[in-house]
Amino acid sequence: MANSSLRENNAKNTKLTTKESVILLISVCVVGFCTIIYELLIGTVSSYFLGDSVKQFSLVIGLTMTAIGAGTLLSRTIVKNLIYNFIVIEILLAVIGGLSVPVLYFAYTVKELYYPAMCIMIFAIGCLIGLEIPLLTRIMESYYDLRNNISNVLSLDYLGAFFATMTFPFLLLPFLGVFETSLFAGFLNLTVAALNFYWFRDKLSVKKSLKLILASVLVFLFLALAFFMSPALMRFWERNVFADRVIFSKQTKYQKVVMTKNKDDIRMYIDGNIQFSSVDEHRYHELLVHIPMSLAAHMENILVLGGGDGMAVREILKYGGVRKITLVDLDKEITNFASQNAYMRKINQDSLLNPKVEIINADAFSFVQNSGKIYDIIISDLPDPNNTSLARLYSKEFYKIVRGKLSKQGVFVTQATSPFFSPEAYWCINETLKAAGYKHTYPYHVYVPSFGSWGFVMASNIKYDINNIKISAPAKYIDFETALKAFVIEKDTVRDDIKPSSMSDSVILRYYLAGWRHWN
Repeated sequence: MANSSLRENNAKNTKLTTKESVILLISVCVVGFCTIIYELLIGTVSSYFLGDSVKQFSLVIGLTMTAIGAGTLLSRTIVKNLIYNFIVIEILLAVIGGLSVPVLYFAYTVKELYYPAMCIMIFAIGCLIGLEIPLLTRIMESYYDLRNNISNVLSLDYLGAFFATMTFPFLLLPFLGVFETSLFAGFLNLTVAALNFYWFRDKLSVKKSLKLILASVLVFLFLALAFFMSPALMRFWERNVFADRVIFSKQTKYQKVVMTKNKDDIRMYIDGNIQFSSVDEHRYHELLVHIPMSLAAHMENILVLGGGDGMAVREILKYGGVRKITLVDLDKEITNFASQNAYMRKINQDSLLNPKVEIINADAFSFVQNSGKIYDIIISDLPDPNNTSLARLYSKEFYKIVRGKLSKQGVFVTQATSPFFSPEAYWCINETLKAAGYKHTYPYHVYVPSFGSWGFVMASNIKYDINNIKISAPAKYIDFETALKAFVIEKDTVRDDIKPSSMSDSVILRYYLAGWRHWN
């Protein structure tokens, strides 16, 4: 009876007008939006830093749902001052959620701290989210009956979640990046707090109102300062993560791109992983390009998958017999950068501006699958298979599609990660090509100082004699002797009993992560 009387008194004290109920419904929608944004942000940042996106998002979603459940249980302990407590929760979410990505970025500078920091952030955010909806539902009891109340709250919460999933990849990530997006979401939570304070201020005591105003102003100033200082904070972070001076940094729709400079050494990183060093990239690209080019029966029509930096294309253009090069790279920002940046243009020798080159910004899998053209040589210069999206580009199914686009005497070659640091992944690529139906595979490798030993696998449907390699194009490193030596695979890096990778069983991802985890 006492609990029933308490609820009745609480309902009377928080009797809602139509406008107030609309404010609460809007709050529900924004709350749902921010909930998903925080999950997406933490999952994305963890995938950037640690790879294995499935694992990272699974951890984030699992921990968040558990924390939401804990928060929902904790909501039982709040029996009065519902509106005041709801506003307090929004202010706490604004500061904790808003600073979640900055905290994770700086935790990554001491990698042992990253997972503890991530778990603490997720649990704190999840508990606060778990408190929100029960409180909103109880506040709105005085305006809607239970059936309509629950349906209104849940439907608007899901609507907010839908808006989050649509705006995050297409608007927030490309235009703000993960760092500023988390601060933006924090501002949204703070806006909800301010909106509810304004409309329900007559239901709050003077003392509580002053506390809320002071807390909101402090959090606003803190978030605003962090937003204003975010470029400087990112530069500070980059100086701690990258050994050399950062001369370019940009978050694209798909990835974080950083370029550094140390004397004559220009390096590019994508999501923290080195893509090339100008000092020795020629070793990698010459081995990738000149071996298949020197063996192929024809070279008129060439397809390059990835390679948006233009360096593989630079090597291909050294052959006068090439008539058309189609470069397919997912990220338009990368190909634009390689075409316009002075450092990149000097390194790739303006290869992407050559009239023989057609640049198509599309997913490699979809492009090859839908292409009706046949190519003499297909070169895969894609990033390592460190997440599920990339791993499908090293699958049996993808390699089968590629094989169908090769001319009868055509040659396919792919970069294949390091046979020393991740030998199982390297030999998995070789086995996957065999499983895809290629009659002949040719594993080879080269030492690149920036990377260490780096591997490639060439595949064809007719047999080519590697002793017939003739390097006719100008090259800094490769010649007949170094080309032959590349096919000598050291015994201690050879692996047997390796499974091929497929779309349904992405063993390449497990091999890759296990190999690099050992060395990291």
